[in-house]
Amino acid sequence: MSGPSLHKLTAHKSIHDGAVSEGRDLLEIVEKLHQKGNKKQAKIAADALVEHWETRTITHADAEEDGFYKSKLEENPEMELTLAMLKRDHALLRILIADIKQSLSEQNNVNQEVIDRFRAIYVLVQIHNRDEEQLLLTNDFS
Repeated sequence: MSGPSLHKLTAHKSIHDGAVSEGRDLLEIVEKLHQKGNKKQAKIAADALVEHWETRTITHADAEEDGFYKSKLEENPEMELTLAMLKRDHALLRILIADIKQSLSEQNNVNQEVIDRFRAIYVLVQIHNRDEEQLLLTNDFS
């Protein structure tokens, strides 16, 4: 079951915007520390960024899939393909996070591949959020 905030554009957008801006800020820290060669601090920041995407974005995606998307499909069965595409975005985010975690575990530091995957998450989340808001919430002006 999803909470009422997932069904209201302004509240849902606020959740999205907060997660994206926090993710962007953490990514900038990871990149700066990596560029300066501060390996230990970059790894700590990268671990924090992984935790951020998992707790803010993946947990949010789980709630959407468990309740919000199901209710949208019940309201309009023609949304099946749209919802499948949005779920695929979630799956890609999970794959990218798993790749980052594996790399950080094996290498025990941040490298350009990790940063590239973090950037991919950041861009994918922005596109996904925009699409979700336009496709599922544009009729709700609350």
